[in-house]
Amino acid sequence: MALHTFCAALTGVVLLGLGGCQTVQTTESGVVGVDRKQRMLVSEQEVEKGAAEAYGQEKSKAQAEGKLNSNSALTSRVRNVSQRLIPGTGTFRSDAPSWPWEVNTLTTKELNAYCMPGGKIMVYSGLVEQLNLTDAELAAVIGHEMAHALREHSRERISRAYAQQLALAGVAVVTGAGEGAINLASSVASVTFQLPHSREQESEADTIGLELMARAGYDPNAAVSVWKKMMAAEQGGTPQFLSTHPSPQTRIKDLQALVPKVMPVYQKNKK
Repeated sequence: MALHTFCAALTGVVLLGLGGCQTVQTTESGVVGVDRKQRMLVSEQEVEKGAAEAYGQEKSKAQAEGKLNSNSALTSRVRNVSQRLIPGTGTFRSDAPSWPWEVNTLTTKELNAYCMPGGKIMVYSGLVEQLNLTDAELAAVIGHEMAHALREHSRERISRAYAQQLALAGVAVVTGAGEGAINLASSVASVTFQLPHSREQESEADTIGLELMARAGYDPNAAVSVWKKMMAAEQGGTPQFLSTHPSPQTRIKDLQALVPKVMPVYQKNKK
């Protein structure tokens, strides 16, 4: 069932205290012009609360295994790049620069990175070290992940999953029988580590991420070079970071077409 159809069927119904269907504009369009409206079944506050819990669990696990921020030089570098990117988030959301951002690294050979709702960032050491990322390429990856949080893509995917579940179970689920069944921390973890983003969401993250890095003074052409490195790494098996993302060839072509749009922003802000 399409989400808009499901929302229409639930007009006036409150979903387990999470709020009814909402059509929202999560971000301003920026110079790149991302302006798609999204339909949500769960509140931003509840998703961010779930994200904080899920992120805390990931940190605790990594800490127990001695893998959290174990490379102090890498952690400092990742945090410095992130701090340069954060002010530019205000272009898309006025509240974003004041989010309780957290930036950490995980020591692992996996090639991955993520940013959970509310600005909870984790960069895997394998991504930086195995691909030998420059700071600008690292900014491209982190900016892309930040864009997912700005656009509330996790909230959107959780909303879509709930719509499907509730459509199958029937509206009676929301009247009391299903109370306590929704675990947002688990849902946030699921969409972060298991469920792929849609191509539409990936395109938005690439587009906004490109502007974020340009506003931070990083050459947007680095977004193209990092994906070329990803594509080369794919020859030896699909990296974790690529397993939930579209074709690198398509992404590279689209990014190359977008670079001229943000180049004036970069020229204005380059260090």
